[in-house]
Amino acid sequence: MNELEFKRRTKQMGLRVIRLVEALPHSGTTDVIGKQLLRSATSIGANYRSACRGKSLADVVAKLSIVEEEADESLYWIELLIESELVSADKLKSLMLEVNEIIAMTVASIKTLRAKAHNSQSKI
Repeated sequence: MNELEFKRRTKQMGLRVIRLVEALPHSGTTDVIGKQLLRSATSIGANYRSACRGKSLADVVAKLSIVEEEADESLYWIELLIESELVSADKLKSLMLEVNEIIAMTVASIKTLRAKAHNSQSKI
């Protein structure tokens, strides 16, 4: 997957979360969880875009690490919605799969970049 496709994918995931949060029934609990999920999920795409403009390999890795953390946090809020029985697991299954795939690709990119950094340092 190239940079442009991953940008599109993270933005689409953010849009899905926006629609999910807008559809949640209003209560104190769903308002708090919804805001947290909205913040973390939309941060994924924003931080990926920032990583694409990283000034160094270390900067890119640091920003991709934020992408990983925000995606994992998003999963946490989705799990809370499911386990508190506010939203059925069936309705969120494909969203959880998408977030897990984004995490997996981000972790793979981080590992590749760290290996690249290590290899370039060992040649010095």
